[in-house]
Amino acid sequence: MPAAAPRIPRRVLEALVRLDDRRRPIAETYRRVASEAEHLGYTRPSYEQIRFLLHRSRRIRRGPTTASILLDIATQVRPPEAMLDHVSGIGVPELRR
Repeated sequence: MPAAAPRIPRRVLEALVRLDDRRRPIAETYRRVASEAEHLGYTRPSYEQIRFLLHRSRRIRRGPTTASILLDIATQVRPPEAMLDHVSGIGVPELRR
């Protein structure tokens, strides 16, 4: 029976974020992260764990949603130009609240 890693160490999570490239398939990122985990002396995490964590990491790093930007504009936290920056792909930074 193969060994299973119930928790992913911090160094492997850091490698996951560092190695993530949205242009590359998740399976390729998994192979790189699993190789890095073995290199660091940890058990290889499962593909399902890495896939879940990659989606979660990408969601966190994506930035504000259209709805949150519209709410910020309505409450005058952001200028109206923020919506133009968001839809054009320039991007809008997260606000510190």
